[in-house]
Amino acid sequence: MKMFTSSQAVSGAMTLSLLTALSTFQPSAVVAHEDELHCTAVKNSVKEAGFADTVAVICEDGHAILNSNTYPDHTMMDGIIGTNEQVPVPSAGYAAPIPLLPELGDTPQTRDAALGIAVNGVPIFDYTGGGEMSLSDLYHHQTQHDTLITQQLDVCGGHAGRGDDYHYHVAPVCMIEQMENTGDAAIIGWAFDGFPIYGDKNPDGTNITDDVLDVCNGQLDETFGYRYHTSDNAPYILQCLKGKVTDIRELPRTPPLKPAQGGHGMAPGVPPRGGVENLVFTQDESGLRSMDYTYNGSAYYIRYRPTHTSNCYQFETRTVTNNGTLQTGEFCR
Repeated sequence: MKMFTSSQAVSGAMTLSLLTALSTFQPSAVVAHEDELHCTAVKNSVKEAGFADTVAVICEDGHAILNSNTYPDHTMMDGIIGTNEQVPVPSAGYAAPIPLLPELGDTPQTRDAALGIAVNGVPIFDYTGGGEMSLSDLYHHQTQHDTLITQQLDVCGGHAGRGDDYHYHVAPVCMIEQMENTGDAAIIGWAFDGFPIYGDKNPDGTNITDDVLDVCNGQLDETFGYRYHTSDNAPYILQCLKGKVTDIRELPRTPPLKPAQGGHGMAPGVPPRGGVENLVFTQDESGLRSMDYTYNGSAYYIRYRPTHTSNCYQFETRTVTNNGTLQTGEFCR
């Protein structure tokens, strides 16, 4: 009868242990671990930036959901010249889904709404304001629709859109200044394909050399597989999604305000020809918000305050769009 030495017995035991481990290995365990790691990264990006009190992150069904009211605690609207006569109104319950297992795709994806969300809960759009870009548009600077060049943005890199929703079109400089962990290694937001967004430099502080960023304003990343950046030149911030998205049509949008008594939503404003002057947005402790500006020497404004009904506001406006006529009404999200 063949006898085994003690070393052979140990080797056999190790082999059996390895085979047992391999037989019980479950790929789903690796997926779950990657899910958890990405979820933690998203949560930490919000917490370390100091916005956990206003942005809630819940991980479920393969996504990290960032819940916010899209209304930042920094200066808004000041300095805009090319105004569309819209104002920032909180949008309670905005839920931004960030995939926990991001995967690069073959074709860049665009949309005429948010492509991601900043860590303070404010949506991030591409740099244009002229509707959805085609794939060919991505490779040409859309100067006529460039919100920065056409002076549609405030001193913080954002403005209010047709839904009276505040969002960024370029680097959110005021938010970055507020971040408790501000620096090149800090994640400033997440794209809706699951990849992170950084500032103008690499996370290690080195400069990004010319022609490194791709058409979506991103590059490969050792930690996440891919990352987006802001930049001094167009497209300034992500302008398309490089990763896969199950259904881009299902990504969140901010609904326009509607009359409290029912009916169609509030009509979008029309940019006054040549732009306005001295535009300032103010808020007071009573909840009154007011955007005041002048046009051709005359004063105009949009004012609103919360009513007793949740997510409803009483408006009083005198705008260029409405030929300076005084209008009032209660509107709700």
